[in-house]
Amino acid sequence: MRTRTTWPPQPGALRARPLPRESAASYLTRLAATYHLTAAQLLDGLHITTTGTFAAPPATDIHLSAEAAHRLSAFTRIPPAHLTRALARQPPPASIGTARAAITLWQPVPPAVQPLPACTACTIRRSPHHAAPAWIHPATDSPRIMICARHQQASSDSRHPAPLDIGPAVRRPSP
Repeated sequence: MRTRTTWPPQPGALRARPLPRESAASYLTRLAATYHLTAAQLLDGLHITTTGTFAAPPATDIHLSAEAAHRLSAFTRIPPAHLTRALARQPPPASIGTARAAITLWQPVPPAVQPLPACTACTIRRSPHHAAPAWIHPATDSPRIMICARHQQASSDSRHPAPLDIGPAVRRPSP
């Protein structure tokens, strides 16, 4: 009689997919929360050296070196091209962009260009194991007001702890 061998789970077994144009700090925070870790603990576990001062998104963003992005991609099992395309990237500082080591740099983000809260329904769909807030950058050609057309929620006003339901205002009365 044969016995079944149980293989250990692969790294990144709990999935948390990035939202389109999500800030890297937001994605790392959500991914770490899935494993009940902080972003610093997750990066340390991936053997990525962290520099700069951490503050919760949207006050800071993180820049990853190419090697750090490669390690994150391997852990999440998301191809590097997909991860790069999903995460909004500002040009990294020269010290990070040319580094061959796995390093990251936390940097403060000025309030005028900070990411905005994402639609909670979209976030829950992408991070099924732990619901954490996500922060996304608006498209360059759109105003800094975020309205999710899919779920009909507005989420750009920081005074509101939850998205506004704009469904009744958008729906047309039936004739």
